[in-house]
Amino acid sequence: MKILVAVKRVVDYAVKIRVKPDKTGVDTQNVKMSMNPFCEIALEEALRIKEAGFAKEVVAVSIGPSQCVDTLRTGLAMGADRAIHVEASSSFLPLSIAKILKSLADVENPGLIFLGKQAIDDDCNQTGQMVAALLGWPQATFASKVVLDKDKKFATVDREVDGGLETLSIDLPAVITTDLRLNQPRYATLPNIMKAKSKPIKKMTLEDLKVDIKSDIEIVEVTEPPKRKSGVIVSSVDELIDKLKNEAHVV
Repeated sequence: MKILVAVKRVVDYAVKIRVKPDKTGVDTQNVKMSMNPFCEIALEEALRIKEAGFAKEVVAVSIGPSQCVDTLRTGLAMGADRAIHVEASSSFLPLSIAKILKSLADVENPGLIFLGKQAIDDDCNQTGQMVAALLGWPQATFASKVVLDKDKKFATVDREVDGGLETLSIDLPAVITTDLRLNQPRYATLPNIMKAKSKPIKKMTLEDLKVDIKSDIEIVEVTEPPKRKSGVIVSSVDELIDKLKNEAHVV
């Protein structure tokens, strides 16, 4: 079985986000970029499944500008067998990414597709669900545990929901999106970083995949959230209750 893992290049989680002066987006000039943390978890889970003998190949995929190659090299250093870079000059919204991944799945024919449940830059939490819908495959989102049966015909997935944990059994092939508590991603060792330089990264374009991207959504303006107001010190419990009722609108 082959596992396809989508990895996204995002602004590093430790970097303070700055909005461009013209409010057209987030400033990424001279900003540290890294692999989306949820994508790291997805790749780690795919590697563990391979190491357990349930898969023969793990393929990392990234969609975006030439700098995405750095993210793919990180994935290869972690242990992915090969990588695919779909070159694109602009960033896409989830439905466009889902269409590209659907076309890649048609070419690669994987038994599983892993994605992070969301990216920390847009927090959309949509791509995995859309990929499953386009492919007509079962899906399990917010996975906190994944177990494959020995015949690789189905997977049992524990997923986090508001009321606790829900356990699903889904037929393969399927799409799984990963949550924070699924695993702890490994660090790439120096020998593996060196080996990653010789692993293949296949370049593809939208024309190669025969995907026509037309977005119905336009981003009008990007603004920073309002700054948090400074706190106040109250002198009594009664004053605290009064402020909660009249200023914080607590019933």
